[in-house]
Amino acid sequence: MRPPDESPWLRGSPAEEGRTVADVLAPLLPPQALRGSVLFVAAHPHDEVLGASWLLSRGPGCHVIHVTDGAPRDASLRAPGAPPTREAYARIREEESLAALRLAGLSEDQLFSLGAVDQEATLELIGLTHCLVALVKAFRPALLVVHPYEGGHPDHDSAAFISHAAVALIGRAGRTPPILLEMTSYHRHQEALVTGEFLPPPEGHKVATVPFTEAERAAKQRMLACCASQSRGLESFNVGQERYRAAPHYDFTRPPHEGRLQYETFGWGMTGARWRELARQALKELKLPETPWH
Repeated sequence: MRPPDESPWLRGSPAEEGRTVADVLAPLLPPQALRGSVLFVAAHPHDEVLGASWLLSRGPGCHVIHVTDGAPRDASLRAPGAPPTREAYARIREEESLAALRLAGLSEDQLFSLGAVDQEATLELIGLTHCLVALVKAFRPALLVVHPYEGGHPDHDSAAFISHAAVALIGRAGRTPPILLEMTSYHRHQEALVTGEFLPPPEGHKVATVPFTEAERAAKQRMLACCASQSRGLESFNVGQERYRAAPHYDFTRPPHEGRLQYETFGWGMTGARWRELARQALKELKLPETPWH
């Protein structure tokens, strides 16, 4: 058994020339965050690979939770050549994700889904939060790796909401909650799509950039190649580095940035104003304050 003061993140590979996860994340996180297991909360299958493949293959005792099944009801929003039924498409997304996670050393037993429909997580914020609370209590992770609140996709923002809400509820119940660490997603800046970077962080929030070795780049490319149904949408994402930061305190009733949100440009039926109203209602039901609470 590992002594309680020994970090499981201290192990590095020879190819990394001594760089360990602890080296990268220690400037961002309190020591206790590096002394336990890690739980990844991804809005869709493959989001965890896009944002955190490097950490995924190194975290001790990893589990991955997909908030949605990656299969929208609207067939026009599915990948070209997708099966005719939503259920069949969801199975493909799950199989692709599992194949990618196996390359990172994870098994089927380490992958869970909360079962929301792609594009509809915002409609289930309360139930999804309670489900996540139950899983966090069961796994007792030291670290929760989550999406930032950036207006890139309503499901990404919903995954951020339930992660922050779950941490707040666990703390309110007198338990020690996990520390929140963010992986990058995507957002809109100056009317353009930005991937692999965060919105400007609040003052004092450092960002750790992990430049990949050739072996790490190749490993991420192999993982993403497993997600063949999403190949067209993955072309604009950088596979040469990843960025991480401690999660700031969000006010989910305010826009993440000025101007149009990325998902408002697609006509998906969800607007920032509606998302924030649903978030406000969920905060009221969960008895959490609207202002940043943890």
